[in-house]
Amino acid sequence: MLEGKNILVGVTASIAAYKAAIFVRLLVKAGAEVQVVMTEAAKEFITPLTLATLSKQPVLSTFTDGDEGEWNNHVELGLWADAMIIAPASANTLGKMANGLCDNLLLAAYLSARCPVFVAPAMDLDMYQHPAVQDNLKRLASFGNHIIDAEDGELASGLSGLGRLAEPEHLIEALEDFFESKKKLSGKKVLITAGPTYEAIDPVRFIGNHSSGKMGYALAEKARDAGATVTLVSGPSHLPAPKGVHVIKVSSGKEMYEAAKTHYDETDISLFAAAVADYAPRSVADQKIKKAGDSLTIDLEKTIDIAQTLGEIKTKEQFNVGFALETEHEIAHAKAKLVKKNFDLIVLNSLNNSGAGFGHETNKVTLIDKANNLQEFELKSKRAVAQDIIDAISEKI
Repeated sequence: MLEGKNILVGVTASIAAYKAAIFVRLLVKAGAEVQVVMTEAAKEFITPLTLATLSKQPVLSTFTDGDEGEWNNHVELGLWADAMIIAPASANTLGKMANGLCDNLLLAAYLSARCPVFVAPAMDLDMYQHPAVQDNLKRLASFGNHIIDAEDGELASGLSGLGRLAEPEHLIEALEDFFESKKKLSGKKVLITAGPTYEAIDPVRFIGNHSSGKMGYALAEKARDAGATVTLVSGPSHLPAPKGVHVIKVSSGKEMYEAAKTHYDETDISLFAAAVADYAPRSVADQKIKKAGDSLTIDLEKTIDIAQTLGEIKTKEQFNVGFALETEHEIAHAKAKLVKKNFDLIVLNSLNNSGAGFGHETNKVTLIDKANNLQEFELKSKRAVAQDIIDAISEKI
């Protein structure tokens, strides 16, 4: 399962750093490409030479190498990796990660990583149980990081309890389980709409909204990681096209509908995450409308409801997922939309929740299925929310 995977291993200052040697050896034996990044303090516990020999790659710990100023590009490290795992993760590093501090190459790579990040803490039991450390772990989990809990056993202090770094074999299992779970949608074709639509008034003006497309793009990445063949129909967005995803760029709701309709019949799972304008100008001016008078009236007409229209031709083999952004009577409105548009699952988020909605890196959602089962989630990064949605779909199909 790790064959050909690029694994970025972070090693911090802990007596458990010696286990990193065993872990790296197991990764290489499993066929993974391994790059180790150490903090300077970690070198007090294990030498870079040991880990470089085992990983077959020079160990990185500084932003530049030598007098020539050769740069160890933390951004490239974050993009190269299929997964990043920090093992052992000291209390110091956990605190910095949880609060966005960046004073070494390892932390810069972490903040740049677009891949899944695994954190395996290691410290004495009183440190591990301290509320500050536990709060930091909870916060990291809320960002979408995967926490590999410390294990129970004898510690370097002579005490016994929780705090031991998970055994290298258990770290390998955590990575293998993760990559195995990512293939739950293997063989499935997934269609996703994302972003806003721009309904032209004249050649320079339009009716639109504040959707960034972040949720839809995150869903496309997670569906791709789960093994699906993904088509993303995107309204105007500045986000980079997800690697390995077929992206169709559109502007208006009509264009989005035509693109989605073209692919819908052959699609197994459709997620209608786009914020499509409800109304569009009845006629579009050929030239820029000049300012004249104190008011301007634009005649609007209702746009096609993409999700509802395609829901009317949905077969029993297809699975449709809708999204509801509400400001009042959220649950009732979402349930009504679930029935009206023939959804199998609807994702509800409320603008009343702090940190949710347009323009945020986070979201707080509730999933509702056709049996009116509700599943509420805490505030998370949109990438973590996307993973929850893909996991829920995988379970239901």
